[in-house]
Amino acid sequence: MHTFNPFTLPYPANPEYAKPVAYFSMEFAIHQPLKVYSGGLGFLAGSHMRSAYDLKQNLVGIGILWKYGYYDQVRRGDQTMDVLFQEKFYSFLVDTGLRFDIQVNGHPVKVAAWYLPPHVFGSAPLFFLSTDLPENDYLARTISHRLYDSNTEAKIAASVLLGVGGGKLLDLIGFQPETYHLNEAHALPLAFYLLEKYGKKREVRQRMVFTTHTPVEAGNDRTHLGLLNKMNFFGKLSLDEVRKQTGTLGEIFDHTLGALRFARLANGVSKMHGEVARQMWSKHTDVCPILHVTNAQNRRYWADKTMYEALEAGDDEALRERKRERKRQLFEEVADQCGEIYDPNVLTIVWARRFADYKRADLVLRDFNRFHAFITNQERPVQVIWAGKPYPQDFQAVSIYNRIVEMTKGYSNCAVLVGHELRLSRLLKGGADVWLNNPRITREASGTSGMTAAMNGGINLSVPDGWIPEFARHRENSFVVPAADALAPLHEQDESDGKNLMNMLENDILPLYYGQPDRWLQLVKTSMRDILPFFDSDRMADEYYGKMY
Repeated sequence: MHTFNPFTLPYPANPEYAKPVAYFSMEFAIHQPLKVYSGGLGFLAGSHMRSAYDLKQNLVGIGILWKYGYYDQVRRGDQTMDVLFQEKFYSFLVDTGLRFDIQVNGHPVKVAAWYLPPHVFGSAPLFFLSTDLPENDYLARTISHRLYDSNTEAKIAASVLLGVGGGKLLDLIGFQPETYHLNEAHALPLAFYLLEKYGKKREVRQRMVFTTHTPVEAGNDRTHLGLLNKMNFFGKLSLDEVRKQTGTLGEIFDHTLGALRFARLANGVSKMHGEVARQMWSKHTDVCPILHVTNAQNRRYWADKTMYEALEAGDDEALRERKRERKRQLFEEVADQCGEIYDPNVLTIVWARRFADYKRADLVLRDFNRFHAFITNQERPVQVIWAGKPYPQDFQAVSIYNRIVEMTKGYSNCAVLVGHELRLSRLLKGGADVWLNNPRITREASGTSGMTAAMNGGINLSVPDGWIPEFARHRENSFVVPAADALAPLHEQDESDGKNLMNMLENDILPLYYGQPDRWLQLVKTSMRDILPFFDSDRMADEYYGKMY
């Protein structure tokens, strides 16, 4: 059993990063066996923790040990999507032996803390909180059952567990952060815990920084004050005091706005998102400055080392052969799941990310007659793969997923995969020639999947949103679809983007891939070079210390 009192890093901290930091996140995608993540937010947090370890930063992560994970994505008999909640067990986590109480919904709830030692997956030290204990009643046990539970009270309780539970745990183990970093507003109850601890809001503000990921105002949680108060979201504060401290008028509490008023600094996750966020929150008073730290992904975990060795050695044939090998590895999975045999010499297009309406997974299917002609062209064949996990209660997203299944069932060169987690994500990045990214413009704060595709020889075909404007040089390292008018009605934006996307596939990408293979390879090599080092999360983790901590 480890000694957790007081907790010290199990390796010497780099003097450049000696300031102690605690990083709070609802999800961490550290490695496939630890299923406590849903999508991009978790992938980002996982890369951050890996880089914090690589740079030997004095940082610990705080998360929740989700008993059922997010969910397991499976199929119904007709190939449409189904949801399986299955218990998870992790023998590689260490029980700290710590047990302590937090107040949720007016009742004491017992919390346990589990520890992921850095050597297991090469990450900063991580602590995961759980209420799934025999001492708790059934309702209290369910707080740590499902990531992003659809029940509002369960979601609030999870926030209290992460924020208050995390704050208490750090006090118990004697790790005293100079900076508490909130990755999204989920852990906001921490602010009220620290307010009780230090007595003054300015003391909390000195210690707290906040990363916002959501440019969609509807995506920022807003909850009735009375319900939050009943659930102990604000700790022991009276509602009058909450209104005074958070500047809340009326009965609805805006979680992101609360975080912006309690933090010393906040950041958007790309240059473009920083501008969108500043504009979005500028009409509110007492909001902290909003900078930007562009998201990135961990090269050590994601980049194909063999491809980079071939690139550095100038061995084009080895680079081509490794890409074909990575395609064959992905196609094994396609054959297993869908019974379709794909060809490594055929242009392979992949759309894979969290399923959400604004990400428009079905955009290429919008003009179906045109798509049919494109997908059945024998002279310049293509293979298309979709993957992604919709939020189980987002019925619109689930129906888009199922519609793609139904529309593409008859084609032997279209596949819709299930189980979009780290393992499948790596296979998809390795096997994609073209990585498709087509959200409605300004809605994607960053979107990092294309970064890891580029680290594996995939070419980004994207609208100019999120991180893309900081990377893309059209026809040199990627293909950029002209921006639709973000103020136009949605159907007009979709119409315009759908046409431009297909034009680019038919008129630019296919002729280049099949007609000028050497120029295509040049594009791949430029993209692989340009993605590093800026979009390696070592830069991001360093920038957080420099700019935010």
